[in-house]
Amino acid sequence: MKIINKFNKSLIAGCATVVLALSGCNSGQGVTQQTKPEATLTQDIILKNQFAENFKMGTAISKSQVLNPTDPELLLAAKHFNTFTPENSMKWESVNPLPNEYQFDVADALVNFAKNNNQQLVGHTLVWHSQTPDWVFEDDAGNPLNREQLLKVMETHIKTVAGRYADQIFAWDVVNEALNEDGSLRESKWQQIIGDDFIEQAFIYAQQAAPNAKLYYNDYNMFKPEKRAGAIALIKRLKQKGIQIDGVGMQAHYSLDYPDFNEVEDSIVAFAAAGVDVMVTELDISVLPFPENLAAGADVSLDVALQQQYNPYAAGLPIEVEQQLASRYQNLFAIYKKHSESIGRVTFWGVSDKQTWRNGWPMEGRTDYPLLIDRDMKLKAFVNSL
Repeated sequence: MKIINKFNKSLIAGCATVVLALSGCNSGQGVTQQTKPEATLTQDIILKNQFAENFKMGTAISKSQVLNPTDPELLLAAKHFNTFTPENSMKWESVNPLPNEYQFDVADALVNFAKNNNQQLVGHTLVWHSQTPDWVFEDDAGNPLNREQLLKVMETHIKTVAGRYADQIFAWDVVNEALNEDGSLRESKWQQIIGDDFIEQAFIYAQQAAPNAKLYYNDYNMFKPEKRAGAIALIKRLKQKGIQIDGVGMQAHYSLDYPDFNEVEDSIVAFAAAGVDVMVTELDISVLPFPENLAAGADVSLDVALQQQYNPYAAGLPIEVEQQLASRYQNLFAIYKKHSESIGRVTFWGVSDKQTWRNGWPMEGRTDYPLLIDRDMKLKAFVNSL
């Protein structure tokens, strides 16, 4: 097994002169001949230009990046992407941590940076069961709020946050991850206290606060037929009641063998047929093994002890695994491009492998390679074949 080590530049350079589309020292599926070394070809690419005729290209921006205007990854993001999503800075616990207390410094900085660099900004997220402080659902004595009280808290938050950026944020992930895997509504505190119509109310408040913004529902595992059906039922219910919903965000936290991309394509087609735009959100493809006793997806509550068997590529990525990653991205982007009339954007969850959340989930200290930009902030060699 030959290992690619980022410090072994002589090996990489030698391979690049032989194989001109994928990294590695032997030919294989997807490899094509070019007229100059692949590294040169790849680094000439700007992602937002490469896919300009297909869809917008986006990435998530962190607090540390946006508060440092000279951060290399922030500047790289401005170069390659034309739409940004805040990683955490607009989630409830960040922007509204205490009653009547709002912290807009990070969100303001991101809004200004996006405006100055001509990026569309997608707000993420207004209503979610996670990363929402306990006080949102309780009175001063710690007792659960009733329906009307919680609706008022929701309305105040949405109109304060979305209203502040009404003419500056292109779109909002209004509600995030409200469905179970079988397509039924998650029994969150929002659902338990307000009822099943809490999603409808959130979209109504968002439309009132930001009448010119696009409004989206965002969730993971949307390729699953049951969850897809639940989301389509939600879309139809909102539309039948005259409530604005413009699109769905299909989170795409994938791996080398999961999911079946035929199901991903089926969902893109089905959502488009339901009359909404499709957004690919939170895209990354992990190359690491996943603990068998844990379900794949994006459940942020997962946290298990680090074991060596789940961190096999700390010293570098084997060539054959990088080729698998390349093939996986090639197949996925072939689907995206095929349905580009239905897809508004493709957003990666992170700028580079160096700071991807995958390095710390579902266990700390792993070394993953899930994005198109490597730890040296260079585009990976296979990008020119997407």
